[in-house]
Amino acid sequence: MQELSGAPAPDVVDYTAFRNFAALRGQLRVSFTPRCNIACFFCHNEGDIPPPLTRIDRAHQPRPRVLNPAHYLTILRSVMATGLKRVYFTGGEPLVSPLARPVLQHLPEQGPDASYTLITNGTLVRTHKAWLARTRLDKIKISLHYFSDESLNAVAGTRYGINLVLDGIDAAQDCFENVELNTVLLQENAHEMRAIIDYALSRRLPLQLIELVGTTFNAGRSSSAVSADSVVSYLRTLTADEHTEVVGVGQGRRVFRVDGVEIDVIHRALGRHHVGQCGSCRRRPECVEGFWALRLDHNGGLQPCLLRDDLRLDLVPLLGEPDRLADNVAGHVSAFTEGTL
Repeated sequence: MQELSGAPAPDVVDYTAFRNFAALRGQLRVSFTPRCNIACFFCHNEGDIPPPLTRIDRAHQPRPRVLNPAHYLTILRSVMATGLKRVYFTGGEPLVSPLARPVLQHLPEQGPDASYTLITNGTLVRTHKAWLARTRLDKIKISLHYFSDESLNAVAGTRYGINLVLDGIDAAQDCFENVELNTVLLQENAHEMRAIIDYALSRRLPLQLIELVGTTFNAGRSSSAVSADSVVSYLRTLTADEHTEVVGVGQGRRVFRVDGVEIDVIHRALGRHHVGQCGSCRRRPECVEGFWALRLDHNGGLQPCLLRDDLRLDLVPLLGEPDRLADNVAGHVSAFTEGTL
């Protein structure tokens, strides 16, 4: 595991790159835990050791937890006060973490256009429904990479049944107006893709379809990756309402609207957003995402790239100085976009 790095921010920090990142719909992805109650084989765990690898070899363990709820809230207040608007809470599975409730129940008030989204596999939503409904969360995004007990086991290595996931979707819809689904396109679920799309349309749930992102962790299952071309062709039989979005940060996407329900496809054929550090990056040939998120892990590290944990910034020494923390984050983003990290 790489050590955390990052030079101190200069006395006068230029926030231009950071604010441009926020304006282009850049995300802060906040991981409460690298642990999960299932083990999807493609999991990248926001750059930490993913559950499937730990299951195979206990010698591979994720980073130790350093942050507590107060630390998370300090970081959120600092970076959101400087203009970052889109915050996603992830894991692992965030709802297995004891940190989820104390953080989510005390989220700072959002500014205009800001939002909080919980990303979950859905299996624990019913259990935590009562307190989740009282948070400032704007949206729950549930992973639905399977549509049968068989495909759930093939993808996630679990004996849970698909009904537990579908019940989690029901529970989320009971208490949140905005519930979305996301599905990674795989050989293991290709035969169920139309059923997943039909389910989303029948429940009027926005759906995001994502081509598999290759990492060193899932290289052994690279044959599971499938192109989005066939699903794009199918969606074109359902609607003529289609447009592409290639602005902002991250990968381009095709957006379809079927009877008022949005289905978007993260499609590598549309390209992705690379900046500064990406130009000379040794990992660029295998990168399919570009710079679209800042990833905060429970060890207190913040990194601008899923594939480059050597670019992580240690926020722990800055937790007692929120202004310096924000300056260092902005300076880190500037250095990344200028290619000087």
